[in-house]
Amino acid sequence: MNHARFRRLTPASLLTVAVLASTLTACNGSEPATESAVEYQPGTVVRVIDGDTLVINFDGDDQTVRLLNVDTPETKHPDKPVECLGPEATEKLESLTPPGTQVGLDFDVERTDKYDRVLAAVFLEDQTLVNAELARVGLGVPILIEPNRKYYDEVQTAYAEASAQAVGLLDDSAGCTVPAEVADAVEALTAATEAPVGATGSAAAATAAGILAALTTAKAVRETLEAGRDTVRVIALGADRTAAYISDLDTQITKGEKSLAAANTKATSLVEAEKAAQAAAAKAEAAKAAEAKRIEAERVKAEAAQAARVEAERLKAEAAEAARVQAEADARAEADRIAAEAAAAEQERIRNLPPAPEPYIPPAAPYVPPAPPAAADPYPGYTGPRCYAPGGKTYRPC
Repeated sequence: MNHARFRRLTPASLLTVAVLASTLTACNGSEPATESAVEYQPGTVVRVIDGDTLVINFDGDDQTVRLLNVDTPETKHPDKPVECLGPEATEKLESLTPPGTQVGLDFDVERTDKYDRVLAAVFLEDQTLVNAELARVGLGVPILIEPNRKYYDEVQTAYAEASAQAVGLLDDSAGCTVPAEVADAVEALTAATEAPVGATGSAAAATAAGILAALTTAKAVRETLEAGRDTVRVIALGADRTAAYISDLDTQITKGEKSLAAANTKATSLVEAEKAAQAAAAKAEAAKAAEAKRIEAERVKAEAAQAARVEAERLKAEAAEAARVQAEADARAEADRIAAEAAAAEQERIRNLPPAPEPYIPPAAPYVPPAPPAAADPYPGYTGPRCYAPGGKTYRPC
């Protein structure tokens, strides 16, 4: 299917892009402005791949398009992790060009890059240049890969707005941005160097460790700035801002190293003093332990003698108790013998008693109640049907 070509600045419904050229005339009048049309390719967005790459259907085919003169953090690079604000850049491009969006494409000197992606500027129906919009919110940076510089100035101008407002990759509150890392590193190093060293060796060593950790972080951030000039988040800073950050970090690092040396010196001095005090305390503790050992030996000896005395007394008491128990047992045995003899005598007496007479039992006669009197027949000689009253004892002729 052939799509009609379009020009910039004509009605949006036609998706056209036009470049207007006007000439100024003499002071006494002007000639009508002339319009020179530049042809652009219409297309339909299929999907967004990442912050600077999307698939657009044009010329009857779905084609991968890489936005000209703008670079966003990576999210899909096979050899790189997801970079700072990469997902946000992708979301921004998706919000600008959701699937189905009608767009216009313009090309530069080179039509494709080394990955066989189409290099293009992408315009919305309202003439918005998508390449520049990513830069305007600080999620993309201007890049110039000669000879393709057709839209470089527009992207640079848009990025100047982001730089002035410190948004996107220049936002020091975004966490992963270089400004945020620099601010955090400087703040942490300042706090570590201003912290009290402490009055003990361990406290001074802890302070030194804190300064060292902050120094390590600050140096890592500086190395990122020095070695990462080809990454989007460092390129976003620009040369002047990068140099200023490096200078600020160098100043703080120098102060931090001096503070670290002072903390280490104090920690060493305190540790040596503590070791001497510990040695003296150990010597005193050894003498105290020897004295305690002597006292303990004497205590053990005295306790052994006391235990021997107690054991002798216990044995004597046990012998006396055994004699008493035996005497009581003998007395109980004699009492039991006497009681047994008395019981045997009583049983013998009972056996010799005469037998007791049997008790008198009178004869018993059974009671026979008198027979009830026979009921008189109220209807003598009646043989017809009878209707009995309740109870069945009386009746009347039915």
